[in-house]
Formats: sequence, C-alpha cells, structure tokens
Amino acid sequence: MSARNAKAIELELRFVCFGSDIVRISSKLTVTAEGKHISGQILRSGTAAAANYGEARGAESRKDFIHKLRIVLKELNETAIWLQLIAKSSLLPAEMISGVLAENRELCRIIAASIKTARGGTP
Repeated sequence: MSARNAKAIELELRFVCFGSDIVRISSKLTVTAEGKHISGQILRSGTAAAANYGEARGAESRKDFIHKLRIVLKELNETAIWLQLIAKSSLLPAEMISGVLAENRELCRIIAASIKTARGGTP
C-alpha cells in the first residue's frame, strides 16, 4: 500500500468518525420544531461529507476529483454553521460539540489544501 493510499484511507476513516459524531449530536437534539429541523439538516450535511469523500476517492478524472472535493467542502462548511447554531442557541452544551467543530475545521483545511494541490497549486 502506498503512502498516498494509506493517507486517503486514514482520512476516510476520519470522515466516517466525523459522520458518526454528527449522528450522535443529531440524536441528542430536542424533539422541538427547532431541534427536529436542525437535526435533519446537520444529519444530511455532516454525513454527506463522508459519503462524498468516498466518491471523490473513486473519481474518474482530476476534474471529477476536484468537483467532488468541492462538494465535500461545501457540506463541511454547512455542517460548521449548524454546529455553531446549536451552540449559540444553547440546544446542546458547547462543550458537547467543541471537539466535533474542531475536527470539522481541520477537515476543511485538509480538503481545501487537497483541492489546491489537485488544481496544480501548492497547499
């Protein structure tokens, strides 16, 4: 297994763990109109990031790879907003989501650098 492939597998595992954390957070939101709405939204965006990263790994071309990574970044950005909204609205304690938000930001940096590298720039 090449070092590049090992890194991709490791990153995919991080995305799966991130998605799992989002599922856990979503399940803890209250069964109010607000909680249900945000739960559904964060569940979609937070788990879509992992699925779309898997799709990017199987891209058919460099252009397809970049396109799919951009979708991953969009989903991560949306998820970050929902996480911040949960904390600001006190729907869950901030300390419950701080680690997930930190991982979200790190994944955003990694994906943004990967997009830049794939486009031919340096990260």
